[in-house]
Amino acid sequence: MTFLRLSAIILLWLLPAIGLCSGYKTEKDIQYQNGKGAYADRMCRLDIHYPVDTADCPVVIWFHGGGLTGGSRDIPHELRNQGLVVIGAGYRLLPEASLDQCIDDAAAAVAWAFHNAVQYGGDATKIFVAGHSAGGYLTNMIGLDKKWLATYGIDADSIAALVPYSGHAISHFAYRKAKGMKDTQPSIDEYAPLYYVRPDAPPMIIISGDREMELLGRYEETAYLWRMLKVNGHKHTYIYELDGYNHGDMVSPGHHILKNHIKRLTK
Repeated sequence: MTFLRLSAIILLWLLPAIGLCSGYKTEKDIQYQNGKGAYADRMCRLDIHYPVDTADCPVVIWFHGGGLTGGSRDIPHELRNQGLVVIGAGYRLLPEASLDQCIDDAAAAVAWAFHNAVQYGGDATKIFVAGHSAGGYLTNMIGLDKKWLATYGIDADSIAALVPYSGHAISHFAYRKAKGMKDTQPSIDEYAPLYYVRPDAPPMIIISGDREMELLGRYEETAYLWRMLKVNGHKHTYIYELDGYNHGDMVSPGHHILKNHIKRLTK
């Protein structure tokens, strides 16, 4: 287990070169869910950025934030042209969709990557699932609760690492709001990643903003997730608190932590 507080200066030491390639392509608007209705047809799409004429590259699946009610898919600038296959996945949103459907979409997107990444030069044994805020919550849920990926014939433990950026460890605030709860009232139930902590989960790289600048105790949530994984015997969990960065600003420096761990885990 590793616990680190990082300043902007220290982050400058974490800029890895994973394996730069001569050229890259981006394909957009690829549908990954079928037969789920018109709204799913519109939202369940992904973009993929990949190196040309290259094989066995690490793959990053990125889920955007937005409180499960907003946001749109993107491919982070810091992950482009880095020797990675990067997938920016959209998903259905509340209230048009249920929370189950949001999580199911995330699982379907990851399953798509396992089945198709090789066509884009990716390695299915090097798939990293990451996301910010709501995307971090989805990352936690599909990686810790194995039933979501099992629906698509994928073992969640096949994921190379889970990398939630400031993602809920308790039940998501949008879910709690729909139940009439205040956003300051925590709950841990079957929609809380903490409910599914286990020693055999994939490696976890947990990233948070500054505890004094984060949303509503988000740092403490992630620290508790880290601690309970440790208590349960999980051997490969890291937590980073980014001093001086708030909930939104922590994303960009977080990408450098992700790249550093990809380099470490794919040597």
